[in-house]
Order: sequence, then structure tokens, then C-alpha cells
Amino acid sequence: MLGFEEIDSTNIAEVGGKGAHLGELSRIDGVHVPDGFCVTTDAFRRIVAGAPSIDAPLDLLARAEPDDHAAIRALSADVRRVVEDVTIPDDLVAAIGEALARLGEHTSCAVRSSATAEDLPTASFAGQQDSYLNIAGLPEILRHVRRCWASLFTERAVTYRRRNGFDDRRVRMAVVVQRMVFPDAAGILFTADPVTSNRKISTVEAAWGLGEALVSGLATGDVHTVRDDEILTTKIATKPRSVRPAPGGGTREAPVEARHQGRPALTDAQVVRLARLGRRIEAHFGRPQDIEWCLTGDDFHIVQSRPITTLFPVPETGDRENHVYVSVGHQQMMTDAMRPLGLSLWQLTTPRPMHEAGGRLFVDVAPLLATPAGRANLIGTLGRSDPLIRDALQSLLDRGDLIPSLPDGPAPDGDTAAAPAGGPPAPIETDPAIVTQLIRHNQDSVATLRNEIRTLSGPALLDFVLADIAELRRILFDPRSSQVIMAGMEAAWWLNDHLETWLGERNAADALTQSVPHNITSEMGLALLDVADTIRPHADVVAFLHRVADEGREGDGFLDELADLPGGREAREALRGYLDRYGMRCAGEIDITRTRWSEHPATLVPAILGNIRNFEPGAGRRHFEQGLLASQHKERDVLTRLRALPGGEHRARETKRMIDRVRAFAGYREYPKYGMVSRYFLYKQALLREAGRLVDAGVLREKEDIFFLRFQELRDVVRTGAVDAALVLERREAFRSHEALTPPRVLTSDGETLNGRYLREDLPPGALAGLAVSAGTVEGRARVVTDMARADLEAGDILVTAYTDPSWTPLFVTVAGLVTEVGGLMTHGAVIAREYGLPAVVGVEGATRLIRDGQRIRVHGTDGYVQILT
Repeated sequence: MLGFEEIDSTNIAEVGGKGAHLGELSRIDGVHVPDGFCVTTDAFRRIVAGAPSIDAPLDLLARAEPDDHAAIRALSADVRRVVEDVTIPDDLVAAIGEALARLGEHTSCAVRSSATAEDLPTASFAGQQDSYLNIAGLPEILRHVRRCWASLFTERAVTYRRRNGFDDRRVRMAVVVQRMVFPDAAGILFTADPVTSNRKISTVEAAWGLGEALVSGLATGDVHTVRDDEILTTKIATKPRSVRPAPGGGTREAPVEARHQGRPALTDAQVVRLARLGRRIEAHFGRPQDIEWCLTGDDFHIVQSRPITTLFPVPETGDRENHVYVSVGHQQMMTDAMRPLGLSLWQLTTPRPMHEAGGRLFVDVAPLLATPAGRANLIGTLGRSDPLIRDALQSLLDRGDLIPSLPDGPAPDGDTAAAPAGGPPAPIETDPAIVTQLIRHNQDSVATLRNEIRTLSGPALLDFVLADIAELRRILFDPRSSQVIMAGMEAAWWLNDHLETWLGERNAADALTQSVPHNITSEMGLALLDVADTIRPHADVVAFLHRVADEGREGDGFLDELADLPGGREAREALRGYLDRYGMRCAGEIDITRTRWSEHPATLVPAILGNIRNFEPGAGRRHFEQGLLASQHKERDVLTRLRALPGGEHRARETKRMIDRVRAFAGYREYPKYGMVSRYFLYKQALLREAGRLVDAGVLREKEDIFFLRFQELRDVVRTGAVDAALVLERREAFRSHEALTPPRVLTSDGETLNGRYLREDLPPGALAGLAVSAGTVEGRARVVTDMARADLEAGDILVTAYTDPSWTPLFVTVAGLVTEVGGLMTHGAVIAREYGLPAVVGVEGATRLIRDGQRIRVHGTDGYVQILT
């Protein structure tokens, strides 16, 4: 047994998360914690060791899938029965009795579970194990200790551990026994706003009686928000029911007297005092807290405090200035968490300073928002590409409490975020040869890199990569490249604006930009149709690939197995040829650490099999030709209709000039990223070879450890032959917690998250709003896909997913429409949807949750909304 006075954060392995926090709380001046003790995890270990019948159900439980609720329910119930029926050894009974006597043998207590994987900074496990209130007498205390031990294996606790990567056998249970407080009021204090995540706003929830009335949902409490000792909002609830101690032990529901039901449970002064107390507790633990409190008379007692694990982290700046961060991932179509090597390499590549938080990158736009010209430029640009980010920023500006308004003028010294990098590109003539030259230059540079990097190792390799990143930046930000991309975008905007004004036709550029030349990403999707053509005639190869897909093969070994099958050599050569050109791609490809198609070719097998099933031979060529014919037809139609208008010849000439311009330049937009990812893959291959040498030398445990080092840290490891293994482990654990977070579109230095709203009143009832990015309307079966390697699509399906980057393009040739949660007018999914003529709506918040797989939906790609039909 350990008393609270003996416990601090170093005892978590002995007393669990809740027990360790109570020990820490009891050490904070001015914080009153009811006395208590912990039955340590050693007692639990002895109990489990003495019950061999627990082993078999634990083994079966370890093999159960997280979504197999029936198996988890049955197996966890078997484990609980064993634990609840154990006999507690006499020496343990005596130790608990002695600790209880110090509180008072017949004192009413709260008996609470405290697991070693509970109340952690990255996973709170709140409510996953059981707690019991108003328990008195040693026999009852012992019975409820056993019940707490058993609650480690409730269905909800086991499932939560599965989803958070905790092993059932490695988690131990301590039990907190704490003097019971019988409060007048109780509730919860969040030291950060649980709705907006604002770290400077505390939220107090209060109800009559015990706090379990709020936790169980029996009562709706009063809600107060507080900032800087000032109550911002107060909402007093009607509270007809409360939870009170039952005379024989436990708790009971009780009515609240009518005259008290509408009264606030706390005075304003008490609310402010409680918020101050919360700030003191938060300062002690170093992060926002979820605090359970009780009020007796005018005294607050704290009975628990745990970290709020759902908050998105705030970038660390080391200053007290206000900042407004815009998500880079939402612009890059990659909102997943990135590993440290990927984050650092991307930061070395980009021209702007970027800030890290939660494994994601953000750009601080506060300096731009501070001036009228900066605001107009930023809001205008984002308004075209992502209305949700625009609305989020506009709402901040409208409030006027975060960003000061400064006059236009030169950017402050060193403020590279206050103006676009390099300024707007100059105009460029419409010459398709410029695109050809840019592509050839990029290809030649990558070929030189491939030749030079293959023999390098040690510090020379890391120095070479760093120098080559400068070459990558020079190519990416070549002024001519920027001119071409901007010219294509401006021509498309000109066509959409003018043709809607002159002809009443919305988004006309979508049809005019089908099958443009030099679009490396759309070519990639069509090229996989050619691979399917090679494989389709060979039934044994097709059957083999079905087995590969069903087995979830890792690596590229299956390619060699193809050679033994009739037609297998041709199939292998077709696949390898495809991988030679496109194998550097993958989902989330801006993160160098992500697995590439060349490293795991089986990722492509479902798409290849879908192409074999859904298309006839020659589909790739026909798809391009049909898009080209549709574009040419649209051009003739538009020009004919324009010539019939007053002043039509002039309008037609200008429109033809813009059509030629957009078709000459639009396809190139995808190429710089392709060149960048090609270089990234060459870097990765070389760095993994070096990592293999470090493993052989005993410096690293495994090659992938380098993914959890920043680039400069990796240089140091290669130079010194020494690594901080604890740092690598810490980074691995942090990455796992980051994966569970959803990044906001906009984040402030106060921690407030903003995702924006569509301000539209023209939608049909029940429609899901989004951004129209590719014209047309289509109905079909929704296929909600979170992993392209698991996609099972039929012709005419509508792809619904969180986001698409270039790696998703092979699926676009099959589907009839596209819906994504993240995206903008010029992001990948939008560009390729227009290229393929697919109606598409992006930026549909919660699409993968609100649309069920298999439902019939209608995508309005011209008007920007989705209807669920069945």
C-alpha cells in the first residue's frame, strides 16, 4: 500500500495514472485532495499469477480484432469472472485493512480503478475502467477492489487499448481508495475550452450533488466559460435530478427541490476561484487538464485531474505574440501525421518558414492578416482554392480580438511570411515548347542525381543530399515554372469568369481542359490500364494476383514468382516498367518515410484487377482520345455561340487565345511535384542503405529508426556513430499519438481550432455542402475508401474518401465521380477530376462518416453539393 503523501509521478508503474495524479495533486499548495491510499499493481500481479485459468482467455483476447465486438465481449467476460472470484491473500487483506484504519475503519470511501495505461498525456482512458462511490467497511472495500481489478477487462476498456496500441498483458491495475466527499455541488473543470480547444478559456460544468450526475448524463449542468478571471458566458441549466449517497452504500438518484432546480450551482465568485485553481493545477502538470471537483460549503476539493488528450497541440514559438497558423496538409492533400525525417526534409524543401504541431506543418499568416493589402491578398487567394479556410480566417478577423490592424507597408525585418515568396510571376508567352524544356531539364537533373548518389555513403552521402536539396529548390521555384503554372490557372479563371458572364455557363474550363498534354499524373492512371491489358489474357496470372491481393503480400517478392506462370514474364515486365516510371509514388508522398509503390507493389494489385474487370483492351488510349474529342467539341461549341453575340468575333478571339493557353500550360502543374517525389525516393533509398550500415554496426536497432530523426540529427548520427535510443522511442510513441489527431484547417496560438463553414442558403434539404471543382452531375453507388490498396470499385461507382493525392489517380479511371473531405480548386483531386471529366465536390466535412459505403448518392460537381439518395 502507498498513501497519497508517498506518491508522485515516478510511481505510475506502481499506482497507475489516476493514483500518480492524485499523489501529485496532493503536493500542490492550495489544492485540497481527500486523503487516501493505493492498492499497488504488485497486488494485481500476484492475483493474476495465482489464477492460471486466466491465461487461455487472455491468449484468445490478444488475437481478437478490435472490431470483433462479439469475441471481445465474450472473452473479456470470461477474464472478469476469474478475477472477481479470486481469494485475496491474507497478508494483502491485512495491509488494506491497516491502510483503511488510518482513514477510519467505517469511513465511506470512493474505490477507483487506476490502470498503468490511464490518464497518460497521449491517452486518457477516461471511463474505461470502473469506480465505486460511498463504499464502507473492509469486506465491501475488498469486494470492490476485486471489481476494479476485473474492470481492466471490460469490453470498452479492451477495445480502447486495442485502438491505442496497448497490450492487455502489459497493463496493470492499481486501485485508489479515497475518503468520500459528500458535496453540495460537483462537476468538471476543463482548463482549455473542450469545443474550440482555446487554451486561454476555461470551462466549468456544475450540478447539484455528486459529479456522477454529469458523467452519467442524468443531469445537464450549468456551463460557465472564463478567461483571465472574467466570466465570458454563463448558461444555467434546469437541474431536476441529482446523484446522492445511498444510506446503505453506493449512490442513488434523488429529485432536486423545485426552488433549487433553476438556481446556479456556483456563484460567480466561486466560478472564478475554481478557474484559478485549475490554472494552478495546469501549471503543475504542464498541460491542459480535465479536473473533477467537489464543493462542500465554500471549499473546493479536487478528486481527479487528467490531461486533455483530444486537444491539437500548438506550435512552440518561444514568444508571447499572437499567431494564426494555416494547415499545410490541407493544401498538399496530406493531412496524416508525418514522421520527423519527413517533416524536416519538407521544411528544407519549402521556401517559407513552417511550424510543427501534432506531426503536421503550419504556416503563420498573422503578419499577412495584420495589413489591409495582406488580408485582401490572402483571403482572396484562399477564397478561390478553399472557402473553409477563408471563412475560418474571416471569422477571426471579424472578431478583432487576436490580430492587430496595421497600415500597409514593408514587411518587418525577417518576416518572410508577409509576402509571397519571390512575388507574383511575370507573364509568359503561350509557347508549348517552354513546358517541354522544363520537363526535360527536370528529367536530366533527376538522372544526374540517380547516377551520382548510388555510390555515396557516410557523411559524404548526407552532405550530398543536403546540397542536392538546393538543386531541388532551384527547379521547384524556377521563375519560368511558376510562370507556366500561374498562367494556366489564370487562363482557367478567365474562361470560367467570362464564359459565365457571356454565355451563362459555369465552370466551362473543366470541359476545355480534358486530356491536356504533359499531365504526368493523369498519364499515370491511364498507363495502369495498359498494364491491365498486358495481364488480362493470362488467366493464371490474374488468379495469382487475386491471391496476392487476398493475402496482403508485403514487399516485391511476388514479382519474381510471376515468371513461372504462363504470361508471367510479360506481366512482370509490364509491372516493372510501370514502377520504373511511377514507383516513387504512394499515399502521403510528401513524407519521405512513407512506403512507395516500388517498395510495396501489391498496393497496385487491386487497381489492376479492377481495370481487368471493368475495362476492355485499349481503354487507356480511348479514354484520352474521348477526353480530347470532348474538349475539342466544347471549344467549337463555345466559340460558335460567342460569335453569335454582339461583338462576338473579338470575344471569340480572346477566348480562343485563353483556350490555347490553358491547354498548353494546365498539364504541367502536376510535374514539379512528380520531380520532387522522384528525388525524395532516391534520397530515401540511399538513406536506408546507410541505415542498414548503422544497424550492422550496432548503432541502430532497425533501419526505420532513421525516420524518427530529423535530417540534421541523422547527419550527426552518421558522423558520430552514436544515437539517442530513448529519443527514437519517444518519437515513435509521439507519432502514434499524433496519428489519432485530426488537424484543423486554422489554428491560433491560443490553441483555438477553426475549420470554417460554408455560408450557403441555396442547398436542397439534407445536402452536404462542398466546393465545386469539376463540373457535371452524376448518380452512383458510394464507395467509402480509406486505403486505396483495399479499394473494390466497379465502373460507375463514386469514390468517397478523406483526401486524394497523386497516388489515388489509378482509381479515377474507374469511378464516375469524386467526393473528398479535404481539397481545393487547384489541389490534386480537383485537377485530375477535371482532366478525366469526373464530376467532383471536395471539402465536404465528415463525408466518410456521413455517407455510408454502398449508399446511392448524387454529386453536383457544378453547384458544389452532394445528396444522399438512399
